[in-house]
Amino acid sequence: MTEADKKQTILVVDDMPANIDILVGLLSDKYRVKAARNGRKALEIARSASPPDLILMDVVMPEMDGYEACRRLKSETDTAAIPVIFVTTLADDEDEEKGLRMGAVDYITKPFRSAIVMARVENHLKLKSYQDLLKEQSNLDGLTGLPNRRAFDELLAQEWRRGARLESPLSLVMLDIDCFKQYNDNYGHIPGDEVLRKVGKALASVGRSHDFVGRYGGEEFVCLLPHTDTGGAANVAAKLQQAVGELQISHEYSQAAEHVSISLGVASVVPQAEGEPVALIEKADAMLYEAKEKGRNRFQCATDGWSLNGNGRH
Repeated sequence: MTEADKKQTILVVDDMPANIDILVGLLSDKYRVKAARNGRKALEIARSASPPDLILMDVVMPEMDGYEACRRLKSETDTAAIPVIFVTTLADDEDEEKGLRMGAVDYITKPFRSAIVMARVENHLKLKSYQDLLKEQSNLDGLTGLPNRRAFDELLAQEWRRGARLESPLSLVMLDIDCFKQYNDNYGHIPGDEVLRKVGKALASVGRSHDFVGRYGGEEFVCLLPHTDTGGAANVAAKLQQAVGELQISHEYSQAAEHVSISLGVASVVPQAEGEPVALIEKADAMLYEAKEKGRNRFQCATDGWSLNGNGRH
């Protein structure tokens, strides 16, 4: 990771280019800075795959003012946690109160002192980093270090909404370790825990940077693949299976192979806004069951003809 990649990102929103230039010049040495000329563009950037860590927003803008843009940010799950600081010429107490009630974390009036802006930005970004760290820790599985079920549920809901908005396919691979109970019963739970750690590490080594691999519970894992159709998901499933097989962990009590192996179920769909992500989980789980029924140590893909609630896109 380069030093530029480590920088936190600030979005400056103002309809006056001169005001944007002042704040960009002030902040760009220490932070990565993006700019938007109106509230709608600010929402687009905040909803993107690379949202800002903090937004500095003017209030008085055409089409959509800063209050409305802030209200929309705070009303959406994917953007609600992004802190907003209003930077505006509106100096009345009533204006400041309105901004804070809208969900802004701070309110700076123009003309401002550069040192004050920098200090407040730094304080709010430190708080944001601390909150992000707490969330990250609460979303990690203590044994494998992978994201846990809670993290998966949150990301699935987010990617479902994004897939519906972009009309882009979303795929899910559900998998578990074959005959893991027999492994624990015969080798012990401590070696069993080590298997979970090694399998988790092998699974995490497969895929693209924006793919998600997590522990679903027990010996079951999940791999969420945004912008991926059935064919692409099948390729990932084959790589996951190969990665675990290459560990060559002996399992003489397995009915599937002489070494630790996995069974996988694959399902893909183009999400619909009115649909429910649980349908994708249920389909992938059903495919996992089929893979086990067919002898384990294999993957099973849902056909492209399955639908959401009987009438979804496929």
